[in-house]
Amino acid sequence: MRSDSVKQGPERAPHRSLLRAVGCSDRDLNQPFVGVVNSYNEIVPGHMHLDRIASAVKDGIRAAGGTPFEASTISVCDGIAMNHAGMRFSLASRELIADSVEILAQAHAFDALVLIASCDKIVPGMLMAAARLDLPAIIVSGGPMLAGELDGQSLDLNSAFLGVGAYARGQIDRAQLERIERACCPGCGSCAGMFTANTMNCLTEALGLALPGNGTTPAVTAARLELARATGARIMDLLAQGLTARRILTAAAFRNAITVDMALGGSTNSVLHLQAIANEAGINLDLNQIDALSRSTPQVCKISPSGVHHLQDLHRAGGIRALMAQLASEGRLATEQPTVAGPLAKV
Repeated sequence: MRSDSVKQGPERAPHRSLLRAVGCSDRDLNQPFVGVVNSYNEIVPGHMHLDRIASAVKDGIRAAGGTPFEASTISVCDGIAMNHAGMRFSLASRELIADSVEILAQAHAFDALVLIASCDKIVPGMLMAAARLDLPAIIVSGGPMLAGELDGQSLDLNSAFLGVGAYARGQIDRAQLERIERACCPGCGSCAGMFTANTMNCLTEALGLALPGNGTTPAVTAARLELARATGARIMDLLAQGLTARRILTAAAFRNAITVDMALGGSTNSVLHLQAIANEAGINLDLNQIDALSRSTPQVCKISPSGVHHLQDLHRAGGIRALMAQLASEGRLATEQPTVAGPLAKV
């Protein structure tokens, strides 16, 4: 095990003493060390519940014979950072997140990684780190926020931005704007439309580094906790198989992800992030390749902001696996690709 470098042999007695100080038993020390890197905090709606996700992940790891160690990294809410100096820090945070995951994994000799994130730059940052480290790795998000509702209409964060414009033009009054503000984001999760956060969470499935359902299972459901627990158990299988991130993040995996992205009508920011992740994986992904796939792939879904539907609707329709099955039936995906759930053709 990679973690033997911090726990085996008489010369590692000081290391073991420190590990015992955090509560490790002899059994814990003899099991693989799994880093659970969590971007939980109390200001980002997509991350405010990730403590519960991490707890379920760790339960899954322990049940499958691993020793989990939870550690933290930062997260920035693009919505809160928007329209003031804070937005200068959003994209830069992606690189800090990737670096922090690398530091944690290398300094403590983790054997495998479960990466927990939800929002815009955090998911790409963690995927970049997974590619860079090339360890067995799997990502699980906190899930999408449910859509809000007002006067029989579904709302999301974009409704508030549109409301600001409508108020500025005199189309609604301040009281109506406040009603929208109070209704559009009803609770935890990544904002309910196909914005950058949910686009990237959906693409974790297409890339093969997340279990089915990761992109669309709503944040507030018991199924999200079940998925987190299954993710913790599954990382132990990947470790036993020696299935590392770069064996999954192939050129074909990125082509699959772009195809799914175009079919979803996802955020244009995904181009920026997929190129960065591909670079870490040693894959050349240029704009000409992306453009060619965009021209040949039909848009199958119209999720807010391009339509009236939300992630919960896509989930009810079968989620990303249903979309991928449709694309595969048309010969648009490389179905021989490995994924954390098994060969894509059998998932």
